[in-house]
Amino acid sequence: MARDYYEVLGVPRGAAADEIQQAYRKLARKYHPDVNKDPTAEDKFKEANEAYQVLSDPDTRKRYDRFGDDFRRVPEDYDERVRASAGGYGGGGYGGGGGGRRVHFGHGVGGEGGVDFEDLFGQMFGGGGGYGPIPGADQEAELELTLEEAYRGGKRTLRLDGRQYDVDIPAGVLDGQRIRLAGQGGRGNGDAPPGDLYLVVRIKPHARFRVQGRDIYVDLPVSPWEAVLGSTVVVPTPGGEAKVKVVPGSSTGRKLRLRGEGMPNPRGANGNLYAEIKVMVPAKPTARERELFEQLATESNFDPRKET
Repeated sequence: MARDYYEVLGVPRGAAADEIQQAYRKLARKYHPDVNKDPTAEDKFKEANEAYQVLSDPDTRKRYDRFGDDFRRVPEDYDERVRASAGGYGGGGYGGGGGGRRVHFGHGVGGEGGVDFEDLFGQMFGGGGGYGPIPGADQEAELELTLEEAYRGGKRTLRLDGRQYDVDIPAGVLDGQRIRLAGQGGRGNGDAPPGDLYLVVRIKPHARFRVQGRDIYVDLPVSPWEAVLGSTVVVPTPGGEAKVKVVPGSSTGRKLRLRGEGMPNPRGANGNLYAEIKVMVPAKPTARERELFEQLATESNFDPRKET
């Protein structure tokens, strides 16, 4: 059984939406891989993110509270299907008049009397009951990709719960986008079709590149003389190396745009890549380098603290 999402965020089951959000933000700041280098931090960050995605959506939270770990296997319109199949219920919930069946569920996460949904659906909607088949539930899983994999796209073989899936990853897929595998979700009852499996893309943090939308940012170290005099230098991109012209007089923070070198876009213009200049100095200058810098310091009137 997966860990209780309320326990993950450290909030009570009756927590308000803003309390859940505050708890998540606190954990995200603490465990984000960009700020916490502990090997276990990334897993804790993912766990907190998953818990927040479920508990921050009112409808999903209701289903989680009601069905526990099995909530993803239950169709979103489950209640409507139950009412329709049983001939309608009274206004008071499960067991109004009209001879409808009363259905009892367990206590959700951490409770007793968990529900076997395949058996439950078979009893309620199977041919023996005369109510007709019910389609399988849509399911979700995360698909973790490197930035390079998301940039290039391609094929990936994925194993989930003992099943193997061949996934076509479109070039330029973004973090949070979903890839649909038709008919690969929960099994339907009787002759009903299965649901779909949706793979939610999660792009792993990259040591060099930062992604914002379809734009990619990368630091571009340059020497003081390259920054002052200008130069053509090599800049890395997820698709390989490219060349960029450093304009004379460039300071740290200046961004050089490489149009169309960002994330591919199958439905429009590609994103851009921005190389952000960072002027670097030799950590251990040679005697001659020190002499030249001292000479420059003597002859130059440049004062960066007076520049605007």
